[in-house]
Parts: sequence; C-alpha cells; structure tokens
Amino acid sequence: MSDARDLLRRTAEIAADYVESLGERPVFPQVTPEELRAALGGPLPEEPVDPKQVLEDIAAGAEPGVVAMGSGRYFGFVIGGALPAALAADWLTSAWDQNAGLYVGGPSASVVEQVTREWLVELLGLPAEASIGFVTGTQMAHVTGLAAARFHVLDAVGWDVGAEGLTGAPRVRVLVGEKRHVTVDRALRLLGLGAPTVVDADDQGRLQVDALRESLGEGPAIVCAQAGEVNTGAFDPLPEIADACEQAGAWLHVDGAFGLWAAVAPSRRHLVEGIERADSWTTDAHKWLNVPYDSGIVLCAHPEAHRAAMTITASYLIQDEGEQRVRDQVDWVPEFSRRARGFPVYAALRSLGRSGIAELVERCCEGATRFAAAIAELPDVEVLNEVVLNQVLFRFDSDERTDEVLRRVQESGAVWMSGTTWAGRKAIRVSVSNWQTGHEEIELAVDAFKTYAGQAPAR
Repeated sequence: MSDARDLLRRTAEIAADYVESLGERPVFPQVTPEELRAALGGPLPEEPVDPKQVLEDIAAGAEPGVVAMGSGRYFGFVIGGALPAALAADWLTSAWDQNAGLYVGGPSASVVEQVTREWLVELLGLPAEASIGFVTGTQMAHVTGLAAARFHVLDAVGWDVGAEGLTGAPRVRVLVGEKRHVTVDRALRLLGLGAPTVVDADDQGRLQVDALRESLGEGPAIVCAQAGEVNTGAFDPLPEIADACEQAGAWLHVDGAFGLWAAVAPSRRHLVEGIERADSWTTDAHKWLNVPYDSGIVLCAHPEAHRAAMTITASYLIQDEGEQRVRDQVDWVPEFSRRARGFPVYAALRSLGRSGIAELVERCCEGATRFAAAIAELPDVEVLNEVVLNQVLFRFDSDERTDEVLRRVQESGAVWMSGTTWAGRKAIRVSVSNWQTGHEEIELAVDAFKTYAGQAPAR
C-alpha cells in the first residue's frame, strides 16, 4: 500500500499544479489531433507498465490537449468549474469506489443523496416531498423526468405503460417551445414518444402561452417549459404555463439546466415564479453549482410515478420499501451500477451554504450585465438578448466579421466562448458560470473583443 500512497501523492501534486496554472495557461490548447495521437497512441503494451510511469505518461501526453474549463476566463457552453470542496469530494468518491445503485453498495452514498435532496428542495423552493435522482447530466435527467411523466399521464387514462408498452397506448402529446434545448427532443426519441408539437416562441426564445393554449387538446399531454434559454437566458412564463397545464390536465416538465439556480438569488428569484407548480424539474450541478463532471439532477413532484418509471426487480436483490430509512438509488434513475454522484453535490452545497450559492449566482449575473453594457459600446455590435441572467448574446455587423472576431479571440488563449446561430444569423454567446470569474476576467473578455474587432474591420 505504500506504493499506492506514493502514486496518489504524486497524482495530487500533478492535479494541484494544473489547478494552480488555470489563471495563466491558455484557455484553449493550441495542439493538433495528430500531435495528441503521437503522444498518447501507439500499440497496447504487451507487458504491465509501472503505475507511476503510466500516470506520468498520461499527464505529459494529455495536458497539451486539456481545455482550461475550470478557469474563470472560460465563458463557453454554460460550463462551471470545480469548487475545491467538490473537487476533493469527487476524488474521495473515486477512492471509496462505491456502487451507488443499492443501499448495500454504499450506505453513506445512499444517505448523502437523501440529505442532499432535502437541502435542494428547500433551496430551490420545490415541494418538500419531491423525489430526486442523480444522473450524468440534464440529458438523462430529461429521460428520467419524462419517463415519470409518460407513466403518470398514461396511468391517468388506465394504461400501464410498464406492463403494456406503447403499442396500442393512447397517444401522448408532448408540447415544447420553438427554442427548447435539443436534449429534450433526444429524450423523447429514447422514450418512444416521437417528435414533439412545437409551439411558437418570442424573440427571446420564450414559449408563447396563447399558442400553447391553442395547441393543448384533450388526452394525455406533457408540456416542456424552459427556465433559462441556452442562448439568451430567457425564462418561459411559468405561472401562465402552469395555469394552462392545470386546465388541460397536462404534466409540466421544466428544463432548468442552469436557470433553476436563479431561485437561490434574491434579485433573480422572480424569474422562477411558479416553478413549484411543475411536476418535474432538471438541472446540472456541473454548471452553476460548479461540481466536477458529470452531475445532473432530476426532481419529481410525484415520487410514485418517478419510482414506477425507474424501479427494477431482481430475485437476488432484497429491497426495502422505506424511502426515508433505506434508499436504493437504482429505483430512481436509469442506471444500475453507478458512481456515487451525491458526494460532490453535498460538498458543494455545504461548502458554499445558502449565502455562498446566492453570491455566486448574483456575481455571475452582474458580470454578464457588465459585459453586455461594455460590449454594446463597441462599433457595429448588437446585443441580441435582454440580459436577465448569466447569458450575453451578441453579433457584429456581418456573419463573416462575427466569425472572424470570435476566431481571433478564441485563438488568443486569453478567454474562450462559443459561437452560435440566432434568428438565422451568426452570433457569439458568453456564459458567466464559473466560481472564479470576477471583474478582472470580465474586463479581460471585453478587452479581447476590443482588440480583435479593431483588427477585423467592417466589410
């Protein structure tokens, strides 16, 4: 075991060196796939290789191709970093190596999920009885939440989808906004629900309630609303959507991949008004809570439908029915064997506390507001969204110039953000989500655009 201790100590040194370099290293690596393959490839060794040598080789070969996503200068894809407590807990999770599918595979892993559920429903203002599942990300959270919805709405009309499947079942209509995230559509495909009915959205991506009411008919129905559009940060009008769903007897599922955390910030809480009236919710801890990948969360106001959609039976398992005493996690998520994802989430919540999470969300939103105000002063720049949260969407006077300026900014290595398309034209999206992003990083991003916009004049 002394060899294992030495190996883990060296691993900690390499990891700490990397984390300490995040403030200075280029955000995006300047390396080709061919160079990485040359460093990491080659034939599989015929004989065992010393673990220390394997570690050194991985570190040396992979580091040139590692994106500094944990840096406060990374503004792409609504990606957070890793809080120190969450990172440390994630290491422990790997060292403990619990199979978090069953209580007997790790009692502490099960209990910490129960505790974390209690904290989250209080923090986010959701029903106290809501059930929870810890999954890879919002993609699988959608699959889980919509599976619960599918079971519930079909059960309400006397159809047991678990026993009978979908062949011959009453049609389940799923209504989504025009600007919903693509993960919703894939979840529907995986669940056999097919393509959704698309409802018009406004110029910020908000679902139009009048159009929703016109589209809602009789029979089993699921409505997917959005708390935080991925380009604009806009929120669907949740109270009005909840009213429409109640009148039609439809299940309301909310995609809150990052926007759900607005519930914690006093100045942004109004954006999620009515959120508690939904039937299921999804979010990512690896976004705004700044937990290491991968960490998605699904919550459901109908635990009986949630469990019915996910639970398993096997002759060699002895499962306890008492959710509060013993919780077999396999009953709440699609996975059987899985990582104990509750530990890093627990650590992040405990290390920040309610006030720390609120401060993180408020600071990121304020940073987005300041960036938008500064970038709007540049010639030929149009800010396309109402900056209500942590997203800024803007473009230059032509698609060609938008792409060119963004390319130069990305290649500089000082900051990184992604391009996107909005209303049929190229745009640039800045996401402020990292716990280390402050005034200096925002100013650095603005200065980068000032510099490279001047080098790419209007055409």
